[in-house]
Amino acid sequence: MQDESNFYQLVEELLKQDARYKSDAYEFLMQALHFTQSQLKRKTHVTGRELTEGIRDFAIQQYGPMAKTVFAHWGITKTLDFGNIIFNMIDKKILSKTDTDSLEDFKNVYDFESAFGNVLANLNIKDLK
Repeated sequence: MQDESNFYQLVEELLKQDARYKSDAYEFLMQALHFTQSQLKRKTHVTGRELTEGIRDFAIQQYGPMAKTVFAHWGITKTLDFGNIIFNMIDKKILSKTDTDSLEDFKNVYDFESAFGNVLANLNIKDLK
C-alpha cells in the first residue's frame, strides 16, 4: 500500500471521481484486506470472494450489530459495492489485481440482511467477552 498521506490523497481524488462511497469505506476496506490476509495467513493476493467474506467477519468484529448501518452510511448496501471500491483503488494503483480478478467476483456473495441483519444471534458467547 502507498504511504498513509499518499493513500488519503488518492482517496480524495477517488471521491471526486466517484462520490458514491465515503472515505471511511476506503480506509475500512484496506483494514479488512489486512485482516483477511492475516486470517488466511497470507501476505499476498486474496480473491474477491475471500476478501468479501473477510470484510463481513471484520465488520462484525468492529461494529457488531451496527455493521449494516455503518455500511449504509458509507453508501455500501451490497457486496458489489465492496468490489466497486476495490476496483476504484486498483484504478488508482493503491491495490493491484491478477488477470483472473473481476468485479463480478464481488457480485451477490451474500445478502446484507442475512450477513448483518441479526448479528447478535450469530455471535458466539465467547465473541461477546
